[in-house]
Amino acid sequence: MSRATSGAARADRLTPGARRILAVASELFYRRGIHAVGVDTIAAESGVTKRTLYDRFGSKDGLLVAYLETRDQRWRDLLGEHLAAVGDDPARRVLVPFEVLPEWLGESDRGCSFINAFAELPEPEHPGRQVIVAEKKWLRDLFHRELTAAGAADPDQLAVQLLSLHEGAVVSFAIADESHAAEAAHAAAEALLTAAMP
Repeated sequence: MSRATSGAARADRLTPGARRILAVASELFYRRGIHAVGVDTIAAESGVTKRTLYDRFGSKDGLLVAYLETRDQRWRDLLGEHLAAVGDDPARRVLVPFEVLPEWLGESDRGCSFINAFAELPEPEHPGRQVIVAEKKWLRDLFHRELTAAGAADPDQLAVQLLSLHEGAVVSFAIADESHAAEAAHAAAEALLTAAMP
């Protein structure tokens, strides 16, 4: 079972109180940052005791991992819906992560929650950092899989280029206030794909 799948399964088993804790923590982590938010604040704004928070999530790190896994699963679910809608053409499917960016970025005015969290988690072995790395590798692998199926030249290099374009669009949208970053990245991805096709 993948990390994201296990996280989704755990989220499905949460009590209503635990879901409220996770929702509050997710908003606070995203808006204020991980280190700026303590368990006292999360518990108070969730209307629970710290003991309840620790009972449900084990630690602040456990809650952070649940936040990241839930966010990851939402992204994968959104992509999955759009991939299913476009059918089996791999050349068409390669562009889907770019096509859903405007919808995804519309609710992400502070940028990518994973990039934000990555900057706050310098320890390579931190469980939250491992979720982040797995998510980015998953997207690169999705590009690689579809590019290979489409018969694109050098799918290894092109998958990395597309990942770089995709992540760059997210950062440009949030930091440089480039409202057309997603469209520009989509156009560049389409040009790269066209050039790579036999």
